[in-house]
Amino acid sequence: MKQIEIATLHHLDEFAELFDNYRVFYRQPSDIERGKAFLKDRITNNETVTFLIKEDGKFVGFAQLYPLFHYKALQRQWLLSDLFVNPDYRGRGLSIALIDRCKLYCDETAACGLLLETEKTNDIGNNLYPKCEFELDKDHNYYNWWKKVS
Repeated sequence: MKQIEIATLHHLDEFAELFDNYRVFYRQPSDIERGKAFLKDRITNNETVTFLIKEDGKFVGFAQLYPLFHYKALQRQWLLSDLFVNPDYRGRGLSIALIDRCKLYCDETAACGLLLETEKTNDIGNNLYPKCEFELDKDHNYYNWWKKVS
């Protein structure tokens, strides 16, 4: 049975392990302790809302939201920054359940919606998101500026 909880410091160890697996999926080096410190700061400073999903008695996935504000709607919008389900638990509808919980959270917080981005090579996500009623924005280019590290 699926159970979804909001991540707190109580969940930090399990969340950090999932978060590390997520980062490794995106070709980042494993660093559980650094990831745990990052997550602890986000939770402690109320900078994120994360839903953890439990199946078979353990947490196997998460969806992490960060607040944005939309200039057209003049409302809060949530950035669905990170979505991950352990590969052993994929195909069971857990990602859809997490996305549905994020949509409900939009209602609970009077937000206008969710924004997400994913790599063009993420076949799993690029097939999932349209099924969950996300629309591909073909009208905008997204750019990143990265501070140079000396």
